[in-house]
Amino acid sequence: MENYSIKISNVSKSYGDVSAIKNISFNVKKTEIFGLIGPDGAGKSTLIRILTTLLLPKTGNINLENLDIVKDFKKIRHIIGYMPGKFSLYQDLTVEENLNFFATVFGTTIKENYELIKDIYSQIEPFKNRKAGDLSGGMKQKLALSCALIHKPKVLFLDEPTTGVDAVSRKEFWEMLKKLQKKGITILVSTPYMDEASLCDRVALIQNGEIMSIDTPENITNQFNKTLYSIKTENKYQLLQDLKNYKNQNSVNAFGQFIHYTDKLEKLKIDDIKDYLKEKKHTNIEVKIIKANIEDCFIELMRE
Repeated sequence: MENYSIKISNVSKSYGDVSAIKNISFNVKKTEIFGLIGPDGAGKSTLIRILTTLLLPKTGNINLENLDIVKDFKKIRHIIGYMPGKFSLYQDLTVEENLNFFATVFGTTIKENYELIKDIYSQIEPFKNRKAGDLSGGMKQKLALSCALIHKPKVLFLDEPTTGVDAVSRKEFWEMLKKLQKKGITILVSTPYMDEASLCDRVALIQNGEIMSIDTPENITNQFNKTLYSIKTENKYQLLQDLKNYKNQNSVNAFGQFIHYTDKLEKLKIDDIKDYLKEKKHTNIEVKIIKANIEDCFIELMRE
C-alpha cells in the first residue's frame, strides 16, 4: 500500500517564455522531512506555490493527502500549513493578535491546538504583546511557524524558512521541525543552504527548474565517485589559480578557507600536489582527502 502524502507527476510551469520548473516528478512519504535543495532561481518557490494551491501548474498532476491539487484546492487549504520565505504576518499586530487571527480564519482557537505549538510558541509567549514588526529574525520565524501550525495541518510547507536568521536560530528551527515530524506532520522544506540537506530524510537537488538527483543525503554523497582533496595554503587566491592550471585538474572550488579539488587521475598522490604547490612558492601547505558533502555533489552534477 502506498504511503505517500504528496505525489507529483510531470509538473511544469512557465512565466511567458521562461520555464520555471520542467517536468518534475517525485513523491513525499507521510511524516517525512523532504528537502528541496538549490540556489536562488532554481524553481523551489514556484513548486511550493503550486503545492500550496497559489499557482496552477502548466502541465502535470499533483495529489496531496488523496486530494487533487486543482479540483480540491479548497479542502487542501484546510489541511496544509504554509510559511513563505518573506515574513508575511501583520507587522502592526501583536504576537498574540497574529496567532489569534490565523486560528480564527481556520475556525479554531489557540487553546484548542496549543499543545501542537507549545514548544515553539512558549519561547515567544513572554513577548505576546509586542508588535510582530518589532521582533528579531529568530522570533519572527517562530511566530510565523506557530501561525502556520495553529490549525493542526497534515502537511507543512516551508519556503526558505531560515534565510536571514542567525546560526543559533537556524539550529533551533531544525530541532523544532524534528519534533513536529514526531507528531505526524509531513514537512516539505526548501533551502539554499546545502548544510541543511543532511537534516532531511530525503532531498531533491534542483537547478534551473529540473531535478538533478533525489535520494537520502547519505546516498547522494556516497555516489560521489572521485577522490576529493581539501587544500589550504597561505595565499588562497593564488592557490585557486595554480590549481586551475594543474595539468590534470578536474574541478577546483572554493569552500571557506579551503579549496576542494578533484583530479582526472585516480592515482594522484598527496605528495604530488604538495610538490607542485611548493614549486609555485606556496607555504604552510595542507592537503588531505575528505568525504564529499552535498554541495560538492551538487556542483559535480551541474558539470555533467
